[in-house]
Parts: sequence; C-alpha cells; structure tokens
Amino acid sequence: MNNRRSIGVAFAALALMLAACAGDYPQSTLHPTADFGYQIDGLSRTIFWWAVAVFVIVETVLVVAVLKFRDRPGAADPAVVHGNTLMEMAWTLAPAVVLVFIAVPSIQTILKTTGAPVDGALEVEVIGHQWWWEFRYPALAVTTANEMHVPQGRTVTLRMTSADVIHSFWAPKLGGKRDVLPGRVTRIAFTPDSVGEFMGQCAEFCGESHANMRLRLVVDAPADFEAWVAGQRTAPPAPDSAATTERAGLAAFRQVRQPANHSCIACHAIEGVSAGVLGPDLSHLASRGTIAGGILPMSADGLTRWLRDPTVVKPGSLMPKIELSEAEIDALVAYLTSLR
Repeated sequence: MNNRRSIGVAFAALALMLAACAGDYPQSTLHPTADFGYQIDGLSRTIFWWAVAVFVIVETVLVVAVLKFRDRPGAADPAVVHGNTLMEMAWTLAPAVVLVFIAVPSIQTILKTTGAPVDGALEVEVIGHQWWWEFRYPALAVTTANEMHVPQGRTVTLRMTSADVIHSFWAPKLGGKRDVLPGRVTRIAFTPDSVGEFMGQCAEFCGESHANMRLRLVVDAPADFEAWVAGQRTAPPAPDSAATTERAGLAAFRQVRQPANHSCIACHAIEGVSAGVLGPDLSHLASRGTIAGGILPMSADGLTRWLRDPTVVKPGSLMPKIELSEAEIDALVAYLTSLR
C-alpha cells in the first residue's frame, strides 16, 4: 500500500510539473519572436541535448554496473582495478570534449548578441530608474516611458544605462537579458519578426519595488510605427476654453504646494508646459497602455489610484504622496487622459 501511495504521489508531482510547462505565458522564453531570441533558444536546445546524451551514458553505465556487480549468494568479490591508464584518460577526456562542444556554440552566441550597432538600425537609449524605464529615440526626437515601440523587420539596437542602481532589461520573447549599470553602457540588438505586444521587466533586484518595474515592448508594422512616431512628435494641444475640467487639471499640474514645495512640473515634462526630468515624460501619457511602471492600466481609475497615494500602489516610490482633494484628482485625471 505504501509503495502504491508513493508511486501515486510521484505521478501527481510529475503531472503538476508537466502542467507548469504548458500554455502560452506572456514571459515565456520558449516561443521567441526575434533573431536574438532564436539564437538563445537554439543554444539552450543544443546544451539540453548534450545534457541528455551525458545523462543516458552515465545512467546506462550505472545500471550495467549495478546489475553486473550486484551481490549474489555465493558469488566471489569482483576484481579490483588499480591504475588503469586507459580508463583514467577516458573519464578525463570525455568531459573535456563535452565542454568543448558546449563552449564553442556558447561563445559564438555571445559574440552574435553583443548588440554592436549596425547600419540602418534603429537606436533606442534605455535608462533604468527606480522603478520605471525611460526610452529615448535620438534620431527621431521622441522620449517615452515604460512602453517601447519598434518596427517589425528592422534591427533595433538598445544602448542602455542606469540613472541610479543596477537594473536588468529583459523582454523574454525577444531575447536574453542584459544588466543596466550606472556609469556604463551595455547593448542589445534584435530584429523582431512578429507584430504584437511583448511583456518584460527588470530582472535584477533593485529595491523595494523591483517586482513592479515592468515594461511593454510593442512591435508595430512599419506604417503603424511611422504613425506612432508622428503622433509622439506632435505637441499635445492645450485644453480649449470649453474644457473647464481639463483646464483646472492643467492649473493643478502647475501648482506648487507648500510646505514641501511639491509640484508636478518639478519632476515631469509635458511639451509646451514643463521640462521636469526626474519622472517619466507625460507629453503623450494617454497613448500608453499602462502607467506606474506598467502595474496600472492607463485609465481614469488607474490614474485616480496613483494620484491618491503612489506609495501604496508602488512601495518605496520616489513620487511622494501629494495632498490632493478629490476635485483636484478628477481635474488632473481629465487633463492627463487628454494627452495623446
């Protein structure tokens, strides 16, 4: 009975493990959509099959040894072998050969994925902050946050650094992760082949809200990407005279609040309104899918939650809680949702 129970538990555990590998998860590395991801995937499969071969050989030798030299009634002790030069050479050279076959494709993949700039590539400057991502397109004069847009079929080079501590940029379906370091530049290059939205996040512990430092990488068709760039380069219109709530929101955005001298314009940039650099650029905030480092939807409800108390939504947030009345929050939400 105990043996049957043990076997049942083992099969149940195996079923759970297999179930965990099924499904289309948003941050799975098993279904790459860019050349960088294919190279990493190919390397992992190569190493996996080498591991399988080593496992089969070792386990076969082990089973043969157990069966052949097992204790039998009346059987003599097997002969003891000392100093067999051939065997010693074999078990020394075999692992070395396996390591060579693993090392060569590993080094080739590392060299292919260094992210060196190539002609015609779209360069994006990535800056990690606690706890959000800033994306700058120097050739396009576009700056955005947490949501990177790139064109399908064009090589993209990410030039990455950090404004504070060590972060790590990782969009699993497009390729491997790369550390983002203060005072240094690291790179990733990839060519996406599929239109869609791909999730990613910081993969290096960087503080209290590390898990809340997410990103979205949007691969657009070339024409859609050009339209997105054109929209990002157009200054958001000021509220007209009839939009009284939005005008009140703009006034609240500009207001300096005592005694702590808190103000939105000190940290955030909006083209034609303010030039803050400490927080995300909000010029086209409403064109994004999320806010607060990707953890809240870009909606009236999401903005309301964030404005009431950012430190509750994102512990350790560098954006302080500003004492706002409900009327001021409603006005700010109306203004911010107009920034497309």
